[in-house]
Amino acid sequence: MATKKTDNHYTGDKVAIRINHSPWSDDRPLRVLDCYGGHGIIWRAIQRKTGKQINRTAIDQRKDMFQLHLHGDNVKVMAGMDLKKFDVIDLDAYGIPYDQLKIVFDQNFKGTVFVTAIQAMRGGIPSGLLMDIGFKNEMIRKSPTLFGRRGFQYLLEWLALNGIKKITHRSKARKHYFTFDIVDDGEDYSSHPADKSEGLF
Repeated sequence: MATKKTDNHYTGDKVAIRINHSPWSDDRPLRVLDCYGGHGIIWRAIQRKTGKQINRTAIDQRKDMFQLHLHGDNVKVMAGMDLKKFDVIDLDAYGIPYDQLKIVFDQNFKGTVFVTAIQAMRGGIPSGLLMDIGFKNEMIRKSPTLFGRRGFQYLLEWLALNGIKKITHRSKARKHYFTFDIVDDGEDYSSHPADKSEGLF
């Protein structure tokens, strides 16, 4: 059975990790691309708690959105944007935002990335991610649920393949909330190794 989509599950955790790890500046507002924008509950809570200025650009394709946003499939919208205009990319996904992360890496974005990765549908992992780290398509098709048992580890391996050595995260069952910084070569602002199974916000 498919996992029901629930907006803002574990909202407190999501708010905390963003407050503690956003690259705040005293000189200008934080520039956020909220790729699963919804009604902006998380970033409104962050602004209320911190009193900081936040310029949030939301992407969403739901039909009950009346506030200003970029309407459409976030993969297509992100692919046509210059992500370097933002300090933060927020991927608060219902599944694993593999295609969206690929765009972030392909565009050589420098900044902070927040990710919600949920192993829905019996722990499914995107086949593209598994093939990127060396599994054959035939093997994936034969045993798709087998990969769900080590899904987060495979996700970490894929992040490492894309140059991410450290993350900060918290995992609850098959729901993973994490952040990492993509910085210029020689710099490293993150706080936990990417192969660590538990982290703190």
